[in-house]
Amino acid sequence: MHRVDVDELFQGKQSKYALVVGVSKRARQITKTFEDEGTVTEDKPVLLAIDEIKNHEINLLEPDEDEL
Repeated sequence: MHRVDVDELFQGKQSKYALVVGVSKRARQITKTFEDEGTVTEDKPVLLAIDEIKNHEINLLEPDEDEL
């Protein structure tokens, strides 16, 4: 089973909301890519997205301080 340390993932981020939205958007992109390419995998798109964020393969845009 794949375990995610949320505190580690959230480290350096200002907004948990931005983190959740970023993971969900990337997971949808991964799902669409898999569907378009006809790729079949047992890996879950959400876990792939979390791994990409954790490994700094993608960056999240966060709201400014005054937008929080």
